[in-house]
Amino acid sequence: MNPVQPIQPGMHTITAHLVCKGASEAITFYIKAFGAVELARLPGPDGRLMHAMIKIGDSPLMLFDEYPEHGCVGPQALKGSPVILHLYVENADATVAQAVQAGAKLTLPVADMFWGDRYGQLEDPFGHHWSVATHVRDVSPEEIAAAAGKACPGT
Repeated sequence: MNPVQPIQPGMHTITAHLVCKGASEAITFYIKAFGAVELARLPGPDGRLMHAMIKIGDSPLMLFDEYPEHGCVGPQALKGSPVILHLYVENADATVAQAVQAGAKLTLPVADMFWGDRYGQLEDPFGHHWSVATHVRDVSPEEIAAAAGKACPGT
């Protein structure tokens, strides 16, 4: 008999677990916007999702419906979120355009950034914030620090 692994195969040490008002709709959105693959779905007795898991690229993402009666609400109920999920992709421009077409709101247009990424930001229809990037050039820590000083005076 094989011993039980402390971290399940296919999982990472840290995995985001999102609360969504309308988790089933969120799964559909993430499939359209980011090419997610649905891995699991566990509905509760009242039809709300108690647990679901999708995979975007090589990373799992867990999500479930709001359960306000247990203190679990999403960013819309909280009027925002301080968390940004960072997504590396082959083509940031195409992924951002696809996500916007699927219903995301563009919050920072994709552009070349001083740290070497082509980078933009979105807010999904469920209130979660995403940054989307493609690494386009290698930049030394010294070059990044010098460029940051020019891009963000006073830092």
